[in-house]
Amino acid sequence: MADFDPGPPATVARHFAKVPSYAELRDLFWYDWGPVFYRGRLNRSARLLAIASDPGPTERIAGRTLVGDAGQRVQGFLTKLGLTRSYALVNAYSYALIPARAQQAAPLLSRPDQLTWRNTLLELITGPELQAIVAFGVQARSAVELWTSKPNVPVFEVPHPSSHKPKILIDSWRAAIIELRTIVTPDPDGDATVPNYGPKFLETDYAPIPPRDLPFGVPSWLGDDAWGRHDKPRHNNSVDRPDTDVLNTLVWRAPKLG
Repeated sequence: MADFDPGPPATVARHFAKVPSYAELRDLFWYDWGPVFYRGRLNRSARLLAIASDPGPTERIAGRTLVGDAGQRVQGFLTKLGLTRSYALVNAYSYALIPARAQQAAPLLSRPDQLTWRNTLLELITGPELQAIVAFGVQARSAVELWTSKPNVPVFEVPHPSSHKPKILIDSWRAAIIELRTIVTPDPDGDATVPNYGPKFLETDYAPIPPRDLPFGVPSWLGDDAWGRHDKPRHNNSVDRPDTDVLNTLVWRAPKLG
């Protein structure tokens, strides 16, 4: 437990506290579970900024974004760039979006209060070290397009890690890695020469979430669902929303350690 995320800088924490209300659109989100904002470095030291869509069940448990199956895929993406810490990860939406209502929620991204809050956040957490931006999915792409004052760095638009079009996803991610390796400087303890993606997504393309990205006191296996992906029946996340109460209940299962 020596290595953990102590939380956002005070200035960023104060900005998080000012997140505009989602109350009037609560039917489009898992609103009662509250917002989840980030993972990674928020002190303007990130060389890569990644934006995804919204937090999921595992993210709610962790209090950090991109921690579940999709997040472990993104961590594998970062690992292939040799990035072990110099990244910041945020979402287009601060609340978990109900997928079937994505089109109804889309106008929220450009609503003035939401737009100003999100763009201010992106400006607070990025600085002169930034070398690239990656937008994972449609909502993230919209958020980047609406960031009119974004830094003059390359922007990569790739499918979301949970995309249901695996060939398009893997081909796009593979091409992005090739180009990003010529742009983004690896961390001193990173290795950007590890194998790129092959024709399909493998377990070796995942990476566990580093303890430094998670709050103090979480179990050691949080952020590493390899055990579930090898389980029978397979389950890619340790946290699920049960069909019996999809809006207000989360079920968190632990591996059998021993």
